[in-house]
Amino acid sequence: MMISYPGLSKLKTKQVVYENVLLARDSGTLEQLKELSSKRKAVEESINENSFITEAIAREMSGGLTSGCEQDILKLENYLPLLENLVHHVDLISNNHRMTCWISDLKIRWSSTLTSSSIFHLHGPKFYQINDLHFELGMILVLYGAMLRERALEVLSKDLVQSATLFRKASGVYHYLAHEVLPPLQNALPPERPQEATSRVSSVMSLICLADAQAVTVKKAEENGNTGGLLAKLHYGVQEFLVEAINELHSVAKECKDISSRLLDFISCCKTLHELKSYKYLAEGLRNDGKIGTAVGVLRRALANSKSLPKEESWRLVSKQIIDDLTVLLRKYEHENDFIWHEKVPSNGELPFPQAVKVASPIPYHPQKWERTLVLKM
Repeated sequence: MMISYPGLSKLKTKQVVYENVLLARDSGTLEQLKELSSKRKAVEESINENSFITEAIAREMSGGLTSGCEQDILKLENYLPLLENLVHHVDLISNNHRMTCWISDLKIRWSSTLTSSSIFHLHGPKFYQINDLHFELGMILVLYGAMLRERALEVLSKDLVQSATLFRKASGVYHYLAHEVLPPLQNALPPERPQEATSRVSSVMSLICLADAQAVTVKKAEENGNTGGLLAKLHYGVQEFLVEAINELHSVAKECKDISSRLLDFISCCKTLHELKSYKYLAEGLRNDGKIGTAVGVLRRALANSKSLPKEESWRLVSKQIIDDLTVLLRKYEHENDFIWHEKVPSNGELPFPQAVKVASPIPYHPQKWERTLVLKM
């Protein structure tokens, strides 16, 4: 029943060569800058899709990993500690005029998958340059979170526990971005900026990943044959995560009109799907408890609130399937009530709502900074 939002990891970037801009005072620092460039180049080639390495060599270089997504995650994990260390050292002397010029000369440029004007750019991806190393760190972590989410979807059909864990890890990365990395950058952002660089968008993504993690947990509970009452509560918990995400996204949209409407369409569709599933389990439970009139009312209300379908065809098909399932169930209950029980159907104001239970939480992201001394010619 889960629907996907592909393409979040389809970010692009321009080349950065640290040792060509930052002047090292000693050979150790120079080697570290070269290593930084090398690790970043591996990421660049991967996301820009201009690597000439064969699949066999890529598998060998990654220690035997066969998934391209896993290989990309490893490249990011190799680059991040070095980048965190550089950011730490630059922050110590960030007010230095020479350092400011150097960061500008690095020309840190990234595209966006969530900015409308970037998505519909006619001449390839639109790049945004922001002269701040926190922008580089932020976009690398955005890519890392997107890759973890992509891997979670990749293993969904094989390992539900691993999938849920990866979604929770992705949520932790986005939470770290929203509260630690991106807030210092907000005042430096120009009006025209990638939406991924804003704290609130990372908060939205963290909530989406939590909803995904709980949706996987519900799937596992359904496979284990758990009762409808618990399933209704878990589905409604997913819905509540998504309501939070929608509210946060509306706040973003008030500040910037350039965010992709497709993201809101996706979240709204997910919310409706889990709401409908929750009402389905609630209605089945009410019917089993001898309250078929109330069950009929719950299904009628659910279907009345879900008339609009998403624009994307794959999401529309899933939505239509669930609406059709509830319509069939409603007809069955109405027929049963009309011919056997003759129970009164309560008004909307008298109908119950499912109780929400949230069990998913982020796995905190802890940066693995390598404590290496960098000595630059200031």
